[in-house]
Amino acid sequence: MSHLRVELRQRAEELIALYPRPRSAMLPLLHLAQEQDGYLSEAGIEEVAQLTGTTPADVRGTAAFYDMYHLEPVGKYVVGVCTNIACLLAGGIELLEHASSTLRCAVGETSDDGLFTLEETECLADCDFAPCVQVNHRFVRTTTAATFDALVSDLREGKRENEIPSHGTLIRVRRNGGLRAQKNDVNTERTDAKAARDQRAEEKA
Repeated sequence: MSHLRVELRQRAEELIALYPRPRSAMLPLLHLAQEQDGYLSEAGIEEVAQLTGTTPADVRGTAAFYDMYHLEPVGKYVVGVCTNIACLLAGGIELLEHASSTLRCAVGETSDDGLFTLEETECLADCDFAPCVQVNHRFVRTTTAATFDALVSDLREGKRENEIPSHGTLIRVRRNGGLRAQKNDVNTERTDAKAARDQRAEEKA
């Protein structure tokens, strides 16, 4: 039985169809597993391994390379404060310390109420609003202690859920554009491509 919800399993199969080999779809599949569980659970990792024809160790090793994936449970909101050079000069360290005090958790840890995980990040590419802060990979443009506290208050009261969903959700609404492919069309194209390769090989022989 699939660990992924029905709609996520369907999306997973559609993603795999876009790639020449299932293994190539590993990263987007990891995002789907994290969307469901909020982090990469053992069951999610095992399902991605099964879908990609790899092993859980392969999947775990790949996920560990990227900061956007979490191998342990995190809070509903993952708060990242940048301390790279532009943000550092604009008070990034001080804001990070204030965030730790406000959220009542150390950097790299989760608050006792399970709502917040605090991270120190590298450049978040929003230097015009230094020090840059993200929540669940959404720019919140909170640059002072006062605006940070107001943000946290809103999150605790559920006032920002329309713009900041729970951790793991990269996009709420499925797009109508972008890469799409019917399985039959993909299989036909791959069969034709293989036949063409085989023919060229025969001609060279």
